[in-house]
Amino acid sequence: MHGSARLARTKLKSRRALALGVTIGLGCTLLAACGGSSGKPTLTWYINPDPTTDPNMGQSLLAQQCSTNQYSIKVQELPTDATSQRQQLAYRLAAKDPSIDLMSMDPAFTAEFAAAGFLAPIPLSYQKVYGAGKLPGIVKTATYAGNLIADPLWANTQVLWYRKSFVQKAGLDMSKPVTWSQIIKAASDNGGTVGVQANLYEGYSVWINALVTGAGGQIVSDTAAGKDAKITLNSQAGRDAASVISELAHSKAAEPDLSVSNEGTVLTPFATPQGAFQVNWTFVYPNYQADKATFKDLGWARYPETVAGKPSRPPVGGINLGIGNYSTHKAFAFQAAKCITSEKSQIQYALQTGNMPATAAAYSTAKLKTLFPTPLLTLFRQSLQGGGPRPNSAYWSAISAAIQSKWHPPSAVNSSTPATSATYIEQVLQGKALLQ
Repeated sequence: MHGSARLARTKLKSRRALALGVTIGLGCTLLAACGGSSGKPTLTWYINPDPTTDPNMGQSLLAQQCSTNQYSIKVQELPTDATSQRQQLAYRLAAKDPSIDLMSMDPAFTAEFAAAGFLAPIPLSYQKVYGAGKLPGIVKTATYAGNLIADPLWANTQVLWYRKSFVQKAGLDMSKPVTWSQIIKAASDNGGTVGVQANLYEGYSVWINALVTGAGGQIVSDTAAGKDAKITLNSQAGRDAASVISELAHSKAAEPDLSVSNEGTVLTPFATPQGAFQVNWTFVYPNYQADKATFKDLGWARYPETVAGKPSRPPVGGINLGIGNYSTHKAFAFQAAKCITSEKSQIQYALQTGNMPATAAAYSTAKLKTLFPTPLLTLFRQSLQGGGPRPNSAYWSAISAAIQSKWHPPSAVNSSTPATSATYIEQVLQGKALLQ
């Protein structure tokens, strides 16, 4: 949060393995940097789609504003989901495509790209600029082998969104931490639903990881060991996570499309009389502003606890800005990244898209408070600080695909799923099993 779906699940062992099967000979018709050498160069920035389709907003506007008399920046839009974005970038980079000057990357795949040599090393002088004032949680996702390898553009986290009228009817006190079991029961008993992301894609791995870390566990430890990292999903925390998924899947609170649900599909049911709860990213707040009835009834709280009494570890997402290692304009790309990820740019981007800044100080600015109430901004910041990022592993794409394979559909998850999936992940990493 992603023919295509199967390719996205192909294991990446190394940059050399990734390059196999890539069509060689990308002509200049495909490469934005193949134009004549004379004149002002154009930097191509591959972006994830913004919530807005207005070409004069979001990342497109940042590209316009950060163009200079030395270079221009144009955007090239990637597919909608994170897995497909990773696939397209990885295939192009494996072919040493020089058209990728800048790229917007899901934090979960940043380490993979760094390990493969796809990202240009950031000079120390720029590392200090890129990392200054950024939230520690998002900086961690942009760090590999002790060095900052990308520039955080925006940070994201999930919270529990709820309908105030529903929780009042259910008698649930949202001023205190709530568990998954509590909200599932409240929804089931009162004709409501709980919206989650459980399709066969990266968003499902995000949910599983949040449940596991919220129970005090990890999916994988010692990520620096690469394919030899220890898979720790077969644990009490893993079983606690499986219990939550099974409980929702077999309850009246499960939405009919649970097994194909994503960030967008849960928005509509929430705005109906059955709407009760949804876990989703920060864009939800501005999303309902045009729906006055739903917006007035919109409440928010910290991400639900997996286990009562253990603080939840909300998902951490966002976008890291990387510089392509095969770009012929690296010096300009480093300068452009500095402008694109400045605090001013991040605030503007948040106001237009609802995606939150990666810079801590931005949360206190008056402009941001015109869009989000202060208590909600505080919740966003606290959730990012206490969040549970996905493992910073160069093999995360293979690990994530293996998890999805064994944990989907949600209705089939049971107490043995963590053990089964842990064994499978180990086999995949060691080349003893193929991704299904």
